[in-house]
Amino acid sequence: MNGFPALPPWLPTAPCTPGRCAAHPEPEPEPEPGGPDERAGTVLAVARLAAGTGTVLLGVLLAPAAGLLPAAVRLALVRGWVRAVVRAFGVRARYEGTADVVTGPFLVVANHVSWLDIPLLAAVLPGRMVAKTEVRRWPVLGPLAALGGTLFIDRDRLRALPGTVRAMAAVLAGGGRVVVFPEGSTWCGRAGGRFRPAAFQAALDSGCAVLPVRIDYRPTRAAAYVGDDPLGASLWRVVTARRIVARVRLLDPISSSEYPDRRALAAAAQRAVTREAVARRVPREAVARPTAAPQAAPALAQPTVARDRANLPSSSVHQRASSRPAAASSSRTPV
Repeated sequence: MNGFPALPPWLPTAPCTPGRCAAHPEPEPEPEPGGPDERAGTVLAVARLAAGTGTVLLGVLLAPAAGLLPAAVRLALVRGWVRAVVRAFGVRARYEGTADVVTGPFLVVANHVSWLDIPLLAAVLPGRMVAKTEVRRWPVLGPLAALGGTLFIDRDRLRALPGTVRAMAAVLAGGGRVVVFPEGSTWCGRAGGRFRPAAFQAALDSGCAVLPVRIDYRPTRAAAYVGDDPLGASLWRVVTARRIVARVRLLDPISSSEYPDRRALAAAAQRAVTREAVARRVPREAVARPTAAPQAAPALAQPTVARDRANLPSSSVHQRASSRPAAASSSRTPV
């Protein structure tokens, strides 16, 4: 996708394009006056592009010096930097979820819509990202991803997959956190792909829980990075949108010990992310004309909602948690 040569037939692909989603071809609602769908002026767009690019380059230049700092300080700087990158490009982030679920090692899995997904998650759930090897060759972002400890996966070589899964399991067993997009391809947000089960073997082998995350954007088509979309075109759509609002919802963690295999665990995580997407589709009439008083909610932890600000964990991503050693079963993990 995104300007690269034709992919092998076994790799997941989405029927989405930057203008619409083939699975749900109906257009998005017309923009409201003064709403986030209106376009920004050329001067503002160019200023955003310059600010965002400059913030990324600043991070690249300072990365070697930051590597000499203590882990806690370094992680705090990374979280602040990625928040600044997102904000510089004109995107407002809203994080929702309970604070206690972002501490300790997790296999973080999320739906995949845009390149913006990566800094948005890094702002609140810093960890080792899993990305395709092509990302390593991207200008600016490639070296930065490598410096950040990204686990690169060669999607053209199925035989390399078990090694990547073993590396993921080792990170989790060591108390780290791994972030993966199991759909294997970006989708427009109005449709999603099947969660591929291979990455979930790492959670089973290490005994770590899975933390599902739902990412949504408004307007969707401005943020979506799908199909053969060049990165430059996607950047321009982002900065020319009057305002993009990204909503990142941290869902309840899923214990890997409750599922017999990676396929069942992947299906459970996908159900959680899909349910959250369905729950967000509330008709405007229901919002405009409320009727009966809602029933009392169960006595659960109150969600913490942050606007343009991450809900940050109190401990390091490298905090050690109880886990069992990685099993040899990952050595025969198919896609």
